[in-house]
Amino acid sequence: MKNPISVSLLDLAIITQDSNAAETFQKTKDIAQLADNLGYKRFWLAEHHNMAHVASTATVVLIGYVASQTKNIRVGSGGIMLPNHSPLVVAEQFGTLETLYPNRIDLGLGRAPGTDQPTAEAIRKDFFEQAQRFPQNVSKLQEYFSSENETGKVRAFPAEGLKVPIWILGSSMDSAALAAAYGLPYAFAGHFAPKLMIQAFEFYRENFQASEYLDQPKTMACVNIIAADTNEEAELLSTSLYQMFLNLIRNDRKGLQPPVPSLDDIMNEAERFHVNQMTAGTFTGNKEQLVTDLKKFIDYARIDELMVTSPIFHHEAKLKSIQITKEAIDSLNESIHI
Repeated sequence: MKNPISVSLLDLAIITQDSNAAETFQKTKDIAQLADNLGYKRFWLAEHHNMAHVASTATVVLIGYVASQTKNIRVGSGGIMLPNHSPLVVAEQFGTLETLYPNRIDLGLGRAPGTDQPTAEAIRKDFFEQAQRFPQNVSKLQEYFSSENETGKVRAFPAEGLKVPIWILGSSMDSAALAAAYGLPYAFAGHFAPKLMIQAFEFYRENFQASEYLDQPKTMACVNIIAADTNEEAELLSTSLYQMFLNLIRNDRKGLQPPVPSLDDIMNEAERFHVNQMTAGTFTGNKEQLVTDLKKFIDYARIDELMVTSPIFHHEAKLKSIQITKEAIDSLNESIHI
């Protein structure tokens, strides 16, 4: 690490077993306020649909709620799945958010539907056509935000002239190529698809074209972090994360499950292989363990920012994990100056 690294949070408003959306939104507020007080840089919410354990479906509404309950932290989307939406409407929504909460709103954009195929088609009949038009729709969105669009036949109010940072999110080389070509910051979904992360970052940096938005490459990696006072406790808490991915593989749409002493009796070898592939971007342990492991990762990935998601069953344990994670990042940043 040559430069201090900022840390942010990604939240999916995950509903735990025997809980509900109302309780989950209260927990999301608590998490955002803690992150705000601790000095996290961003708090992003993800758009997913038709998943019983994810309550962040109306992502824009939840962004507004979190922004209203916090003071300094940047709030945004990680991401808005652009093929689900009209670029005009997205510009109007995020222009409204930026007007209400100046200099605190981020717009992360993804190409995937954030759901299964039947649901994607229920959201928008021409979803797959729009997915192919993702680059053009990103350009259209930028056009709606630009002051130059004041002569356009279709204008986005109150977005016009506002500088809402747009990030390209992804888990493939396509997203890296788009972010590089458009000169936009690039965030990689290492928390569920880490396989191509390093390769994508390298491609992005090598092919980056400076733009009016960014003069040099800017990368963010999203990873899972499960932190606790001891490595043993963190390992136990992490079993909820692995069960969540197991349920995704099985298409079992239930709430986040409580920790279990062992995963051996829950999944077979083939399932374990797939779960391990999806969760390779996971860091588990106490503060000291995280300092060691995260330094290696940050040096290797050469990222500018780290975004963290922490699917932990018990709310108090999740708040504690978020605090320990920030302490670990602070220790890393302090070591740069020693």
